[in-house]
Amino acid sequence: MTGRLPPSPAFAALNRAAAERILVLDGAMGTQIQALSLGEDDFTGQGSGHVCRHHSDHPQKGNNDLLILTQPEAVEEIHFRYAMAGADIVETNTFSATTIAQADYGLQAAVHDLNVEGARVVRRALDRATAIDGRPRFVAGAIGPTNRTASISPDVNNPGYRAVSFEDLRAAYHQQATGLIAGGADLLLIETIFDTLNAKAAIFACIQAMEAHGQALPLMISGTITDASGRTLSGQTPTAFWYSVRHARPWTVGLNCALGAAAMRPHLAELSGVAETLICAYPNAGLPNAFGQYDEGPEDTARQIADFARDGLVNVVGGCCGTTPDHIRAIAEAVAEHAPRKVPEYA
Repeated sequence: MTGRLPPSPAFAALNRAAAERILVLDGAMGTQIQALSLGEDDFTGQGSGHVCRHHSDHPQKGNNDLLILTQPEAVEEIHFRYAMAGADIVETNTFSATTIAQADYGLQAAVHDLNVEGARVVRRALDRATAIDGRPRFVAGAIGPTNRTASISPDVNNPGYRAVSFEDLRAAYHQQATGLIAGGADLLLIETIFDTLNAKAAIFACIQAMEAHGQALPLMISGTITDASGRTLSGQTPTAFWYSVRHARPWTVGLNCALGAAAMRPHLAELSGVAETLICAYPNAGLPNAFGQYDEGPEDTARQIADFARDGLVNVVGGCCGTTPDHIRAIAEAVAEHAPRKVPEYA
């Protein structure tokens, strides 16, 4: 879809690296932020001197994206630790940085700043890491699914009702993608897709943002299988999901979140068998316990992801909920000896 645009410099560099080895994505951001035990004043910046210039009367504790503006040093340090743990690609802390998601916090006006600064914070962290070891690293602009769905009614008594429209989603994603690109993102990652119609709006918006930018950036698309049915929340199998997004010719397609590596494996194998592009997988550190915490250690997660690599299923791997820099370090070491999956040619 972006074939008429010249590729960005990062496109060629990523393709060269992916041809040589399995690349490593970073791990969970929420886990690391929770470990900081921040309070309301930390989120609003009252204690850091980085007060958000956009006012809201809503409580902000839990608005992790806001920390890009109010605790930039802490966010940069998390990105830096992932880079030094072995991540080639590090995601921005912008999972909820859309007007739709930020409406819960009354901070729709901050969205542009969140995305621009989100990319810049990662770039600073990666430049620090590269200055130490000389390894190039890439900023992935993270685009989450929002807290609305375009395919399913939230009202059981009115199946035709939708809380959001395709155009609402497209506009929100376009603003986000534009900000991420302006901040220097090397690629865009549409992740944790539970509703493919939402993802289609994000794809359209990303393509529009790239066209305005004048260059094609690598596009990563990652769905999530929500339960043992092997389907997304909107009802698609991995194969159906691929054929729904194939038109975008993404740099990678894959799965993340919801499941640990063991439960993800059959769905990943199905996707790997049909997708004519690179495959990315970043599972949770197992399944959460009764307290919502993740008990699977780095070695266990790494061993299972190494099995993905050994069987030729993946090109990019990383971690989602519950994973830490220690998990990413173990994953990077575990897949280093394995060759990347061979990618079929597009028909």
